[in-house]
Amino acid sequence: MSLSDPLGDMLTRIRNAQIRKKDYVHMPASRFRANVLEVLEREGFIRGFKKVELENHKKNFEIELKYIDGEPVIKEISRISTPGRRVYSKINDLPRNFDGLGISILSTSKGVLSDSEARSENVGGEILCKVF
Repeated sequence: MSLSDPLGDMLTRIRNAQIRKKDYVHMPASRFRANVLEVLEREGFIRGFKKVELENHKKNFEIELKYIDGEPVIKEISRISTPGRRVYSKINDLPRNFDGLGISILSTSKGVLSDSEARSENVGGEILCKVF
């Protein structure tokens, strides 16, 4: 099955799993998704993820979601740049999400970074999504 927006699919699966209070969510593995998941794990929005191999030799990610007192850590997760409308930002023009409580995930020349990491590296790029 071909997806036109694999990142949007991943964010939707995470959002739906947290609404249903699931501990884990599974999705097809890719290097790009792994980079975004590493940022989410570094910033403390998910507990972790691992790659599992299915019987048909396809690889999936098993993402462990994070909850505090029964409430999901991720209150809002939304796609900013879509396949039909790319959104780029210079580092000086990068907005702060929820007064610094949330993060933006960027695809930069130095890899996939959170907005705070991009500020410290002094690089701008494509704003993939925002998480609060």
